[in-house]
Amino acid sequence: MQKTSPFFDERPDDIDISLLVIHNMSLPPGEFGGDDIEALFTGTLDENKHPFFKQIAHLKVSAHCVIRRNGTVEQYVPFSKRAWHAGVSAFQGRSRCNDYAIGIELEGTDTAPFTAAQYTSLASLTHDILSHYPAITLGRIVGHSDIAFGRKTDPGEAFNWCQYRQSISLGKIK
Repeated sequence: MQKTSPFFDERPDDIDISLLVIHNMSLPPGEFGGDDIEALFTGTLDENKHPFFKQIAHLKVSAHCVIRRNGTVEQYVPFSKRAWHAGVSAFQGRSRCNDYAIGIELEGTDTAPFTAAQYTSLASLTHDILSHYPAITLGRIVGHSDIAFGRKTDPGEAFNWCQYRQSISLGKIK
């Protein structure tokens, strides 16, 4: 499902897309469903709807895609464009991960198990991304915590990296 975020720009001309970053998000924190993630990514979040929103309503953030609890994939930014998902970040000594990364948000938290539908959709989406961006290898699929060490913790302890990596490395969607 295509949605449109205003929070993106052009990637630098000489950049190969070579990193996939897995995130998690729930709005309000710990709550699933609703349209608050979409509102944040489209700049329409009502700061009066929840006390936490006063802290974040001014942010200009986006991800390329969000995978909802039921497995629905919503795309906010074309993969060829630079989404604003990683913030201050570095991977293997190279900073500004937004320049060369694709960011996928899973609707969830660090501690709540993700759904089977989310893993299925994530594996399918990953296969599509890998087929179009060969510089993204298994070793270049990371969590937000891996590129923003000490600042971010997502996708968190509940994310089953083993299951996810097996599903993409074996070419199977589990």
